[in-house]
Amino acid sequence: MTHSVPKATSYPRSHLLAASGIAALLSLALLVFPSREVEAKKTYLSLELDNGSEQIVQEKDDLRPDQAAAESPFADNKNSAKADANKKNEEAQLTQPTDPLQKSVTVANGDTLSTVFSRVGLDANALHEAIGSSKDAKRFSRLHVGQVLDFKLTPDGKLERMGSKLNDLESISLTRSDKGFSFKRELVKPDVRTSYAHGVINSSLFLSAKRAGLSHSLTMDLANVFGYDIDFAQDIREGDEFELIYEEHVVNNKQVGNGNILSARFTNRGKTYTAVRYTSKQGVTSYYNADGMSMRKAFIRTPVDFARISSKFSMGRRHPILNKIRAHKGVDYAAPRGTPIKAAGDGRVLLAGRKGGYGNAVVIQHGNSYRTLYGHMQGFAKGVRTGSTVKQGQIIGYIGTTGLSTGPHLHYEFQVNGRHVDPLSQKLPMADPIARNEKQRFLQLSKPLMARMDQEKATMLAANKQP
Repeated sequence: MTHSVPKATSYPRSHLLAASGIAALLSLALLVFPSREVEAKKTYLSLELDNGSEQIVQEKDDLRPDQAAAESPFADNKNSAKADANKKNEEAQLTQPTDPLQKSVTVANGDTLSTVFSRVGLDANALHEAIGSSKDAKRFSRLHVGQVLDFKLTPDGKLERMGSKLNDLESISLTRSDKGFSFKRELVKPDVRTSYAHGVINSSLFLSAKRAGLSHSLTMDLANVFGYDIDFAQDIREGDEFELIYEEHVVNNKQVGNGNILSARFTNRGKTYTAVRYTSKQGVTSYYNADGMSMRKAFIRTPVDFARISSKFSMGRRHPILNKIRAHKGVDYAAPRGTPIKAAGDGRVLLAGRKGGYGNAVVIQHGNSYRTLYGHMQGFAKGVRTGSTVKQGQIIGYIGTTGLSTGPHLHYEFQVNGRHVDPLSQKLPMADPIARNEKQRFLQLSKPLMARMDQEKATMLAANKQP
């Protein structure tokens, strides 16, 4: 028996394409609009805790943003409080109006005042009008990275005011008025408190002072106080010790600078020197030892700070350039080119110019008996010229290599009544002591300072002995 296979029904091609399109639409509809059953299954989240396999199931609708943190079964009180605080901050930021006429700019690397003005919408004409209003206004042109400039604009976009806090103590501002811009400088007067520092030298004074918390300028002041008795170029030894009481400038409990050294001790090669700052009834301030003798001598011992002695006074030294025995009637201090040179004492400049093998040189007459010479200078300080007067410690020039010189150094000579002497061994004349009628007043100031240094050091030593 023969069975006939029925013929498959054939549809027009256009019908088949239409059916395929309908099927694709149905599939897309199921993905975009899931059935109620599928949607119901998706309203649950399965959350696994790290400390176990137990699952917590919670409806997604309950985790609304404004209460998720508070109602979450694993949220602690700290997170809840933090979320509330964040919410309040966000609300405050939304409700707090911001003034579009007030703008602040933090100076970045490469910024100029022109780029800062441009950033707040002010053009070159506004810049020139403000900065050209006075000589003081040009201070705004000296920018530093991190500096903040505050601007206030008028409703029509002009500059009404600009200001900047230069440091903890100083602020400047420019304000527009009917007569143009007016400049204002405001200074904060810091509180002054006293502090104690102590150090032991194991390499250099600067490193030891830095470890003791002293700034560079305070270290220089310390060296200047004792510079008449101690040659910091050759006398400093490992184990030397210093201590001091000094002023600190404070604003809002923040140190913003240092003031004067009030008292100090320096032990050098076993000998202790003491200094106390005192201002006389006539208003003259100087440092004196504990007995009221002035620390200031007629001459400072070293005209260059912290230089290295490269050649000492000698009557039979072989000259490094001439290569023959020739008296070296001074002391050579080697230091980097451009290092400042100070006048050893008050006097009148006999010469500021070229002097043979000395190159650029300065010769100073001190009274009737003393004369000093400074050779091989790179150049002279402003105002130092033949015939001018100089004060002790005043910078008169800078180290160089002019004349017969193999490298940057100062050649320093000291003459007494026309005879060359060794400045390192010469006993220097003393300055005047405390006036007799002020001695009691001086002691009333100095004794408490000495006692405090003793107490501070004893406390420090006791603390160091504790295990």
